[in-house]
Amino acid sequence: MFGKRPDGRRVKGIDPVMRITPYVMPMRCDAQVFLKHRTDLEVLSRYIRSQKAEKNEKLTYMQIIVASYVRALSRNPEVNRFIMNKQLFARNNCSAAFTILRDPSDADKGEAVVKIKFDLSDTVYDVRDRMNAAVAANRGEQTSGFIDRLLAFLFAVPGLATVVVGAVRLLDRYGLAPAMLMEELPFYVGMYITNTASIGLHDVNHHIYNWGNVGLFFGMGTPEKIAVVEDGKARMKRYLPMGITADERVCSGAHYARFFADMKHYLEHPELLEKAPEKIRFDQGLEYHEPKISNS
Repeated sequence: MFGKRPDGRRVKGIDPVMRITPYVMPMRCDAQVFLKHRTDLEVLSRYIRSQKAEKNEKLTYMQIIVASYVRALSRNPEVNRFIMNKQLFARNNCSAAFTILRDPSDADKGEAVVKIKFDLSDTVYDVRDRMNAAVAANRGEQTSGFIDRLLAFLFAVPGLATVVVGAVRLLDRYGLAPAMLMEELPFYVGMYITNTASIGLHDVNHHIYNWGNVGLFFGMGTPEKIAVVEDGKARMKRYLPMGITADERVCSGAHYARFFADMKHYLEHPELLEKAPEKIRFDQGLEYHEPKISNS
């Protein structure tokens, strides 16, 4: 309310065309734009192997992708905006969410949603440590998070879930939803990423939820081989396909183009993510930080 929310602040000085867009496309599903991207899997694989051999650092494809997202966001904060109640807000955190199996060897034991906040100065190692810590905290049969307990309570009383969800969505429209709830729910993040390759599926263009304010959804698919010509010779090259869904209302196409160009650059040169960025841009002075994880 009054331009402030627990997760952001209203953006001022909006271009008239951008300002009218949420009225033309009031729901997030109206404004979904679907993109496809292929990342050079050979570059990432070589980098991961060299990190293990030379520095004894373990990294995964997903961790590098999320790290490239965080770094690109440090240069293009406009992408981290969201629409609520037809108003444009700048998010006051850098966050991502993804779903994990509680037991990777047994899908029947259920899933858990992991939500993580990053600092825009994070290196690829910082991103990895945050993701590993969050996965470890949410993995295991006995783990019962806030969302699990909340859902158990809602479904214990017939009709209660409908009433509570409706009330929360109404409060959310005016920035009055409980901050604690928004902290826990995975629908309030800048990026949601899913690794469908881990279960043998192709890349998908997943929808972005109307509830909450997810701005980007990344879907990693199973690796694929494509014929390319290099140095005058044809060969089969391995790529990691990704389906990307974006809310076109949050910023201009030029901002998105710069952001994805930066992500592509860092995925082609992941070694650049080993050091913190020299300069960070914050949206309209909305500066935020997240303490580093201690490995001691």
